[in-house]
Amino acid sequence: MKWFEIESKLREGGFRLFTAREFRQVTGFGEVAAKFLLIRYTRRGLLCRLKRGLYALRSRMPSKWGIANRLYKPSYISLASALSYYGCIPESVYAVTSITAKSTRDFAADGTTYIYRTIKRGAFGGYKGAEINGETVLLAEKEKALADYLYFVFLKKETLNGRLSLRDAKARLLEARLKDFGNKKLLDWYRHDLKIADRRLKR
Repeated sequence: MKWFEIESKLREGGFRLFTAREFRQVTGFGEVAAKFLLIRYTRRGLLCRLKRGLYALRSRMPSKWGIANRLYKPSYISLASALSYYGCIPESVYAVTSITAKSTRDFAADGTTYIYRTIKRGAFGGYKGAEINGETVLLAEKEKALADYLYFVFLKKETLNGRLSLRDAKARLLEARLKDFGNKKLLDWYRHDLKIADRRLKR
């Protein structure tokens, strides 16, 4: 089977990102032949190896956020990446930041750094499938992204951005997301001690 036939099968199957196992299922190759071809086409620049066992079509590369969702599962885009997207911080963000219920991890893949920060499973929620540039990605809702960020600021694992804005965030939903962490000191800190220049909230 030639490359254009392999690529056609992957495209027909809707695969922009795929595992070695999915590659075998789509193409029908055995394990040894599939391994050889994945190495061969990666070296030729037709495939991108993102981590061991995970590949993407160079001709149809997913977005960095799409890669982040698949690179380490379960996870969703949050923290600085989501805050920048929602306009809560003015800076552009180059690393892709996500929340996971698994161990904290960092990855470097195809020239991008992917950062995953851990929260407990009880607080792992408040995200949605968002359609961005024709691709569906798992993204924290605005108040959830803020809650995740403030949680890590409270733990002193993030530095508070002096230009963080809570403009248009819904106060009740933000507090509800903070309560998910089950930490009364976090809520007290948010209500009484958090100093932000722009703290306009919707009720």
